[in-house]
Amino acid sequence: MKLVTIAGSIGEQSYNRMLVEYLRRHFQKIVTIEVLDLREVPVFNEDQDLSASPVLQELNQKIKAADGVILATPEHNHTIPAAMKNLIEWFSFKLHPFDGKPIWVIGASYYNQGTSRAQLHLKQILEAPHVNGIVMPGNEFLLSNAKTAFNEAGDLRDAKTVAFLEQILQKFLKFVRVIEQLE
Repeated sequence: MKLVTIAGSIGEQSYNRMLVEYLRRHFQKIVTIEVLDLREVPVFNEDQDLSASPVLQELNQKIKAADGVILATPEHNHTIPAAMKNLIEWFSFKLHPFDGKPIWVIGASYYNQGTSRAQLHLKQILEAPHVNGIVMPGNEFLLSNAKTAFNEAGDLRDAKTVAFLEQILQKFLKFVRVIEQLE
């Protein structure tokens, strides 16, 4: 099985990017995960159709070819960051790689609440017409206090957190198989 993952942050220091890189490294014996980058995605403007741009075409093809998608969202002002919303705007305009695709939403945050509000908003957006993602219900992974959650090597420090992350990842892999059966 092959998954792709995208961190919704474009900042140089991104705990969500650290989280998806950790997923890719730590669980490589369980599943192949490719980390995609949205930092070069142009700003959405329907008057300037850039759907054919190389960056959007590459992301579109990689998402379509994947069995499932993991989206890691930070929480900015109680919602998803502009970069994540921008990507989804492009992918609900003319390109529709999330259509029918199993998606797992996760997130890392500086604070105790994790990314609960952003995850809720992202799930609603992903289920909107023209996006049509199939979001795994429940099974939230809300990494709080991200500044201290990782060690210098980029690994999660807490064994219980790692075990919980693996447990939900295993559920997502089952979810992907169920969605494949439905098609």
